[in-house]
Amino acid sequence: MAHRYCLTLDLVDDEALIAGYEKYHEAIWPEIRKSIVDSGITSMEIYRFDVRLFMIMETNDSFSFEKKAAADAANVKVQEWENLMWKYQQPVKGALNGEKWVLMNKIFAL
Repeated sequence: MAHRYCLTLDLVDDEALIAGYEKYHEAIWPEIRKSIVDSGITSMEIYRFDVRLFMIMETNDSFSFEKKAAADAANVKVQEWENLMWKYQQPVKGALNGEKWVLMNKIFAL
């Protein structure tokens, strides 16, 4: 059974940085793609409006945020990517200290 998660994050309000962030996402590193797929994420899309990012993730039953976080913490390339991305990213209001992508609550469905 597929599960869908929606998350949000803000970018630093700087056009050059935003362009750089988008450039990195045109062709993510192969190790990042592998870590995403290996975690049970079957589909991932990121949308942007101004500095706000919105991510839609679909996962299989093997996925959990805890397992993904543990695997990411143990993966040198993922840590390199995450540290690089912090140059472009900033937490949304209400995020916990050090938290990047924040899980959104679904409030409507048709």
